[in-house]
Amino acid sequence: MDEELTAQERRQLRRAYARISEQGWGLALGVLAALALFLATAILVIQGGDTVGPHLGLLAVYLPGYRVTWVGAFIGGAYAFFIGYGAGRTIGTIYNRIVQRQ
Repeated sequence: MDEELTAQERRQLRRAYARISEQGWGLALGVLAALALFLATAILVIQGGDTVGPHLGLLAVYLPGYRVTWVGAFIGGAYAFFIGYGAGRTIGTIYNRIVQRQ
């Protein structure tokens, strides 16, 4: 079976395998962002002190309900997941559209 692929068949194969999963990217970035914010908050809460995480606490401006507390770690993690999921889906969509044009 010594059949060579035509140029069109090669392009179709390249296009089919070059696509990425938008949902996969969304879930991956969402989980990564949620875990990062949760751990950053948890580490600061565990360290304790007079003023706990003043810089990280500024996220409350953009994430209503977030505080540098244990409850805030879960709230921030949920926010971070949705933001990361949206970013991952957007990256996947843009990438797939660029690959589709080639």
